[in-house]
Amino acid sequence: MAADSSFDVVSKVDRQEVDNALNQAVKEVGQRFDFKNTDARIAWSGESIEMEAVSEERVKAILDVFQSKLVRRGVSLKALEAGEPRVSGKLWKITATTKQGIKQEDAKKISKLLRDEGPKGVKCQIQGEELRISSKSRDDLQEAQRMIKEADYDFAVQFVNYR
Repeated sequence: MAADSSFDVVSKVDRQEVDNALNQAVKEVGQRFDFKNTDARIAWSGESIEMEAVSEERVKAILDVFQSKLVRRGVSLKALEAGEPRVSGKLWKITATTKQGIKQEDAKKISKLLRDEGPKGVKCQIQGEELRISSKSRDDLQEAQRMIKEADYDFAVQFVNYR
């Protein structure tokens, strides 16, 4: 009797890749002509990323530069949660954070999708901020991955722990 094969569905962000993208954005903001004399700045502020400039358009442009660097480094934009621009004194600011883990209700959405439309032998088990998908057939697991990717949720998903 063959043992079940499985994989985990997670939502994690590589902090090092985000840091590299941030450093690239800092360089570009420092060198670009349209950011001269705008007090444009992007930096870590604890666990969040703080962007500031003298106008709303400039701070949105900083966010755009940062997002393009994230995409180039392979980090999904679904993992970035950016707030609305707000005025703080003379500067406009945007605070962005990275989302980690799959919420309970999101894990239930994936589980329901696979239960309703997925292959019959697939079992789902919620484990904290992860979701374990198991089946006797590896083909069923590949079909489950395809379905999860195509569902296009509002959070980033990765597949790890293939067994």
